[in-house]
Amino acid sequence: MSVLRVAAGLRGRASTVSQLAQHCQLRQLQTQSRWHFDAAVVFDIDGVLVRGQQTINEARGALQMLNGANRLGRRIPFALLTNGGGVSEATKAQQLSMRLDTEITAQQVILAHSPMQSLASKYADSHVLIVGGPGRQCADIARTYGFNNTSTPDDVLAWRAEVWPFRQLTPADRAASHVRDFAKTPFACIMVFHDSFDFGRDMQVITDILRSRNGQLGAEFMDAQSVPLYLSNSDLVFSNEFERPRFGQGAFHVCLRAMWHELTHGARLDHTRFGKPFGVQYEYAARVLSELARNVGGGKAQRVYAVGDNPAADIAGANAAGWTSVLVRTGVFKGTNDAKHPAAIVVDHVGEAVERIIDVESQYAE
Repeated sequence: MSVLRVAAGLRGRASTVSQLAQHCQLRQLQTQSRWHFDAAVVFDIDGVLVRGQQTINEARGALQMLNGANRLGRRIPFALLTNGGGVSEATKAQQLSMRLDTEITAQQVILAHSPMQSLASKYADSHVLIVGGPGRQCADIARTYGFNNTSTPDDVLAWRAEVWPFRQLTPADRAASHVRDFAKTPFACIMVFHDSFDFGRDMQVITDILRSRNGQLGAEFMDAQSVPLYLSNSDLVFSNEFERPRFGQGAFHVCLRAMWHELTHGARLDHTRFGKPFGVQYEYAARVLSELARNVGGGKAQRVYAVGDNPAADIAGANAAGWTSVLVRTGVFKGTNDAKHPAAIVVDHVGEAVERIIDVESQYAE
């Protein structure tokens, strides 16, 4: 073995030991720090902590401050409230824990579709179309929520390819599909869990079910809605590594409503929306924050700070909930403040946001 290889190995071990030592020091700080229960912080994820596959530079330090590395010497409870989804809360927590070098639990993660669990008592054994994401990933998440009888648009295509002839299922797609005779198995409702990975296919299948008598594919079309529709994220755009915002699930909603209007000669499309900025999401988040505090001996926070990058979602929702809104410039927003949905605090990045929060809370702690 060459001297260079030995030296490289030693450097690698030293780096690993150094990282382990830093992690242990952080865990010790988190364990020893007292809690400041008067406040809680809720972060958006994309555009605040990460941008696509990139971690925003100040994100790790911001979370470390909340975990006790601050002038108060106390930990402040926090949760992550995102309009993203398509994975389980546990998977998202694991991914973010690795990226942010901070232990994040599944309980701290609130996805756009997390509050849709409340619908399971109504639709537990009813036939539900689950839309969004790749393959059956969202259908599998729905099953963990308690929806026991789900199908996907690909299942419909595996039944009859002519439903959407512009996409050919691969052998792997067909093997993963749960095929049944959809002409004899009506749908009770439709739930859009995540962004559409095939706009045309999903819009065709959704409008077919909505227009078909009794939600039964192949039945006669009506100019009226046959089953309920639930949507999980109305963000028109979102931020990733590209320089300008990309279309979000909200763009699909706009197209779906326009198509419905044309197909039904102007009939109303009734739908229930989850995700930010809607109140149901903030009520759910408030319950999560209370549970997190109770788990470590605390109570309900008197002040909640919401840090986000999207005025139409993060800031509008926080303002309506009576929370203190904090707008960062690392995502969708780049200006001074938003005219329609002004934030209480506007800063450059999440590190500065947490510093401002600590400054405010220091005054209450004195």
